[in-house]
Amino acid sequence: MALVNPTQLRAEKAKNTQELSIGSAKQTCENVTSDLPKHDYGCDANEVAHSEKYRVTPGTSNLSFVLNEPHSVSYVERPVPKLSAPHDVLVAINYTGICGSDVHYWDHGAIGHFVVKDPMVLGHESAGTVVQVGNAVTSLLPGDRVALEPGYPCRHCEECSAGRYNLCSEIVFAATPPHHGTLTGFWAAPADFCYKLPEHVPLQWGALVEPLAVAVHIVKQARISPGASVVVMGAGPVGILCVAVARAFGASKVVSVDIIEARLDLARSMGATHTYLSQKASAEQNAKSLLERCGLGRGADAVIDASGAEPSIQASLHVVKVGGTFVQGGMGKSDITFPIMAMCQKEVTARGSFRYGPGDFKLAVELIANGSVAVGRLITAVVPFAEAEHAFRRAKSGDAVKMIIAGPNEVLSAGC
Repeated sequence: MALVNPTQLRAEKAKNTQELSIGSAKQTCENVTSDLPKHDYGCDANEVAHSEKYRVTPGTSNLSFVLNEPHSVSYVERPVPKLSAPHDVLVAINYTGICGSDVHYWDHGAIGHFVVKDPMVLGHESAGTVVQVGNAVTSLLPGDRVALEPGYPCRHCEECSAGRYNLCSEIVFAATPPHHGTLTGFWAAPADFCYKLPEHVPLQWGALVEPLAVAVHIVKQARISPGASVVVMGAGPVGILCVAVARAFGASKVVSVDIIEARLDLARSMGATHTYLSQKASAEQNAKSLLERCGLGRGADAVIDASGAEPSIQASLHVVKVGGTFVQGGMGKSDITFPIMAMCQKEVTARGSFRYGPGDFKLAVELIANGSVAVGRLITAVVPFAEAEHAFRRAKSGDAVKMIIAGPNEVLSAGC
């Protein structure tokens, strides 16, 4: 098959129409060896491109992965969304990553006060291909490949006006009850919440922009400066990405902490200068041992909890230095026993972190594009849409770092 030139495709389509027939945004990675630069992603960018052979195949399937109740799912053909505003675009979903929140809804049917009361489409970590644009859209064209920011604020409230749209009380967030998610064929979104991917970044990596944006926001909350020492509790996807972002922000010593050695090995490959395998001991004993083994003296400049686990949160306050910063990024039990005396006596600055805000997605794309964060190393497997529930089971088992599900119109090559 001849190589489709995306630039030529976009120019030809834009000349006559702003709409590309649904499902006809064909993209192939064959014969692109000379076109893709090499980057340190843990593998050659060409190898990933050849292995995924991504394209939206002809067809209009809007098959969706629907959660009815815990452990009860179905595949439902839903109507293809129509653009409801001139600034919206329609995106054919190529790949979607499974987030811990998706697994929690699938397993329990609720997260806190967000309860699945009616059937809900899961998924919110997605990348896809623009197939239709509203008549006021100037930033994107049919054929453009994009990462989706899956939460849309009201744009008018006090928090939105202050630049904290992630805290908007009226935000519509994918796969958060009662709103449907992106494990579907097509998704309508505001154009300014779709981030164009550089040509050398495969769409599978585009599905990891969302968790990377979460990590970017967390590390920003920690106020990391060049030469800082940082400890990241938890080596799940977000924790490992926090390690990588902290290094990219200039931290000279970054310690990854977890209870699974294999996760720590991955953290090392993503930039951790030190790792610590948490022991079955008290929070204070673990903190003392960590500080000694990692040469942190009287404490780390910043400690990030990306686990949500009570023992990790407790240890964090004993690891952070006097006058240091503690950021809570992981979610766990609503209420825990917290070492308030340690926080007070050290005058620790404590911050929460929730999703992402202005500039976080843009920076996440740039960190992937320039090779600063090797997101491809987190991908455990890519499965076809028909195997979505299997992917959820594997994600819950703990033996996978990041499972990726291809869209229902996606054709995967063998071994993908």
